[in-house]
Amino acid sequence: FGVDIHPASRWGRGITMDHGTGCVIGETAVIDDNVYLMHDVTLGATGTSKNHDRHPKIRRGAFLAAKCTVLGNIEVGAHATVGA
Repeated sequence: FGVDIHPASRWGRGITMDHGTGCVIGETAVIDDNVYLMHDVTLGATGTSKNHDRHPKIRRGAFLAAKCTVLGNIEVGAHATVGA
């Protein structure tokens, strides 16, 4: 299926991964409750972080559209929409 989810990533409840093909979820990524992910979503690192916590934090109720890429230790706010 072409899905790469690091087992240390943290997932909440009620998450929908709609057509998860191509999704990549990094080691320190956090996905809160009721997040909706489309296909080809990447929650990755930039490779430049000096600390271990280097992946995005996706807050409650956010929508990640198809093919969007969120890189680095940043926060996507509650109920936000991220498009490609």
